[in-house]
Amino acid sequence: MSGRARKAVDPLAAVTEALERGLPVRLDLPRRGRLHLDRPLPFLAVHVNRRSAPAARAATMANAAYLLAGNLSDAAAIVRLVGERMREEFGAFLVLDFGELARDQLAADTPYLAPFEISVSASPDVAAERAQSAFVGAVEKIDGRYRAPRIARPTLAEDPHAGLARRLPDIPTLTVRVAPIYRVPTSRAVYPELQGRLVARLVDAGLRAAGQFARSETALAPATHRALGRRVFVEAVARADRAMDDIAASFDFLLAVTPINADAAFEAFRAAGCERAPTFLYRPLAIEIAARKKALFSIALDRFEDPVLERLYGEKQQELDLQLSMLAAREDARFVEMSRALYGSVDGRLAKVAVDILEATAKPGRKAAPQEVDHRYVERRARAMIDRYSAQFSAFAPSVEVRNDLPPGLMVSSDRLLIARTTTMARERVEALLSHEVGVHLLTYCNGSGHGLRLFRSGLAGYEGAQEGLAVLAEYLVGGMTTARLRLIAARVVACAAMLGGAGFVETYRLLASEHGFTPPAAFNIALRLHRGGGLAKDAVYLRGLLEILAHLRGGGDLEPFWLGKIAARHFAVMQELSLRGLLKAPRLTPQFMTAKGADERLARLRAGLSPLDLIA
Repeated sequence: MSGRARKAVDPLAAVTEALERGLPVRLDLPRRGRLHLDRPLPFLAVHVNRRSAPAARAATMANAAYLLAGNLSDAAAIVRLVGERMREEFGAFLVLDFGELARDQLAADTPYLAPFEISVSASPDVAAERAQSAFVGAVEKIDGRYRAPRIARPTLAEDPHAGLARRLPDIPTLTVRVAPIYRVPTSRAVYPELQGRLVARLVDAGLRAAGQFARSETALAPATHRALGRRVFVEAVARADRAMDDIAASFDFLLAVTPINADAAFEAFRAAGCERAPTFLYRPLAIEIAARKKALFSIALDRFEDPVLERLYGEKQQELDLQLSMLAAREDARFVEMSRALYGSVDGRLAKVAVDILEATAKPGRKAAPQEVDHRYVERRARAMIDRYSAQFSAFAPSVEVRNDLPPGLMVSSDRLLIARTTTMARERVEALLSHEVGVHLLTYCNGSGHGLRLFRSGLAGYEGAQEGLAVLAEYLVGGMTTARLRLIAARVVACAAMLGGAGFVETYRLLASEHGFTPPAAFNIALRLHRGGGLAKDAVYLRGLLEILAHLRGGGDLEPFWLGKIAARHFAVMQELSLRGLLKAPRLTPQFMTAKGADERLARLRAGLSPLDLIA
């Protein structure tokens, strides 16, 4: 069918046919109109496209049930059709009519930020008035850092904008009009951040009104108003997700900034009397930075119809941009400052905790030398642990690679566990470290792959802190947190603070070896990790993340949302909302360390309140 033929179709007939086919419905209508219903809901957000009102249009389209109509007549007719269908299911139906005022009349050239107008009228019935109160209560909390709202509550008869409500006398309706405060005065330009904030608050207020209406007028009892949000993401989200993941997968940031000559560099450093900074060699970059950046910022995020997802992808876009900039500045003085921006500085509280750990463990008691194992044993145990998880979910099949081009230790890259051939460790530490790498990093990659969006497996922006905090927690829950391990985590923080403060490689090494008693190989490896690429501040996130997780547990927080994918602690509420909306699936795998012998008792102690020093086995 041609485009002209589609436009000639009677919109009411098309809506009727779509509703008869069943939900979900996504139907384009004349004059840039659309009906979107991702599931049955007792409300419909409506915007009539009579003039440019991008904030109101975006707020409408962010809902799970919305209508964009070209005129009031079409809007009223379509609302009646949808309303009849929803009242059959829920017994009641609410309309949220979003629009914008023609001008920002309260704006003035004053030395203070003037308020802005929001008009909210309601149909003359108790259900609509309750929804109106919920809406007003929400918009009154709009962030006043820019301008605070001044709310008008005209009656239906007094409201000149309530044309749709007057055409729907038997349907409870809220008529919302907001001043276009996001527009730059005397210009066609807009303040994009302010527009985004306004849209997000209008969406939240609308959902609060719908939640109040649902609880009082229907049998629907949402756990929270945000559970009424979008359950299905549109194709624009899927396209952006694929494009962004393709860029993220085109380079491995940590491998790209990790030296390939760690052993030779240590021997040269030791031969020079530990007085000359080593020369590190890196893998050649297999990407063209400018081309990747161009592709990154060609990804459109403005058609998501979901402010929450738009914000998450915007944050990831900025993080990838910063990582690409760091790769372009590898071994340059700019690298360390961009690293500070990516991973944060070491604040006074974090530094004090690290120093306290090192001082409290400076003279450990005599213990028998632990039995050492090499990479072969670690590889066998890793494959055994992966097999146990595969028995829980058969598609869990990460690869295990023994590498010659890594410093001693383990690391995870996507769905690969990388083991350096030079790795040796105490046998008692193997299960703990594998719980860290397999039970957290690989598990959350697998679980994050199960939501239909790759972002949750590659990681939300800033996820490393929570990930590493959880991974260290896993070591404790299996009884594998040793004094040496905690000292290592603390030393990374102290050395990171020194590096960010301007200390060179030799100075960092001396701090670790002379002042804190680390062996030459251990001190060198810590200093290497911190000075790689030109100065990488990542290693402070282990202790910082652990402190965040300890505080979360002490406050009664749950760990379950963290297993959904790779998320930051600040995304906890967002993940809960997306789960309530049904956008996220239940975890495919649950960490086996949560059911390890003694894990319940250890977790109970964590909830009662423990410091990092209390975690030592």
